[in-house]
Amino acid sequence: MALGELLIDFTDNGLSEQGNTLFKANPGGAPCNVLAMLKRLGRSCAFVGKVGEDMFGHLLQDVAAEAEICMDHLVFDRTVPTTLAFVKTFSNGDRDFSFYRNPGADMMLREEELPLDVIANSRIFHFSTLSMTHEGVRRTACRAIDCAREGGALISFDPNLRPPLWDDLEKARAQISYGLARCDILKIADNELEFMTGETDFDKGAAILREKYPNICLLNVTAGAKGSYSYYEDKRVFVPVCKLGGTIETTGAGDTFCACVLNSVLERGLNGLTGDDLTAMLRFANTAAYLVTTRKGAIRAMPKWEDVNAIL
Repeated sequence: MALGELLIDFTDNGLSEQGNTLFKANPGGAPCNVLAMLKRLGRSCAFVGKVGEDMFGHLLQDVAAEAEICMDHLVFDRTVPTTLAFVKTFSNGDRDFSFYRNPGADMMLREEELPLDVIANSRIFHFSTLSMTHEGVRRTACRAIDCAREGGALISFDPNLRPPLWDDLEKARAQISYGLARCDILKIADNELEFMTGETDFDKGAAILREKYPNICLLNVTAGAKGSYSYYEDKRVFVPVCKLGGTIETTGAGDTFCACVLNSVLERGLNGLTGDDLTAMLRFANTAAYLVTTRKGAIRAMPKWEDVNAIL
């Protein structure tokens, strides 16, 4: 089960004959991206969130349902439109975001709209800080997290820091801390690790988080074009990124990585993981993430088992 934003990523798609910028409407939103990849790996997935009662909201519902994600708990808002993001992609694959979310429908999800029975019965509950940016949706997210914990679910957290969505980055830091204090599985990007610890050295930064938040059982750091790191008990594993070329953009890569990690946890559990287990987990996750960077979009761009294994 994942809770959070479901939105349209409008990505730069060249110029028209008149020289106007063209944008491609790619269905996305980090939590649903994670579910889309998990579904490709054969897992049972459900989403809870809110979209507008508009053409974009219905498009998102259709695309997620096409990906066979359970959308029974998607809520439509009649007054607030679906959240939109315009994505500028640079030559190295990095991105800059402009959000149309003041407000956006994903912010309007209320506690009474939560399917608490489904959340309580999930094996893993996944969320990010985009569900913590404003008071109303923050209360809803916190209620869902508590429900999942009480039901015995593993809690997965991806900070997914987007500075333009915060009027004060200290508030972002506080909400990331909230998530860190409640998760069992953490996927954190290199810039987010530095933001929370002040460290550019991944080992030192991870050590700070593990000491401050001993609840984190499995901590993974994604380092962009370098690769990824996993920290578990006394183990530390690094796997370099897949470098076969053809990268178009990085949208959805982190979510794909996160999904592959969660699939590994569903397969192996969180107890007694070996260095070989962690290495295999990162190799698969890195490769799947690489494949997504060679395609535009996220939900519809997720690779299949055979795609990843062919590369491996």
